[in-house]
Amino acid sequence: MTDYWLSKLFFDLQTPARAAAYRADRASVLKDYPLSPEVRAAVMADDVGYLARLVNPYLLRFYFVSAGMPDAEFIGKLRASAQGAGKAGHG
Repeated sequence: MTDYWLSKLFFDLQTPARAAAYRADRASVLKDYPLSPEVRAAVMADDVGYLARLVNPYLLRFYFVSAGMPDAEFIGKLRASAQGAGKAGHG
């Protein structure tokens, strides 16, 4: 299931000025989006695996680039979350 406000945040960060404001003061920008406490915590923690379940994969990748996460780190976290989900399903 997608999260509209999370998707909206990620979409809005495609604007260079908004992305710069986000990198400068993430909490201030997040105030404009009524995210659930769990989603807000996942954003603040850069929880790739949790957020991947809630948004379009293209927005997810763009978000982490905009937030300043190196691509290799993003891919590593995404792979780790996918492997963790696979292991959880085999128990």
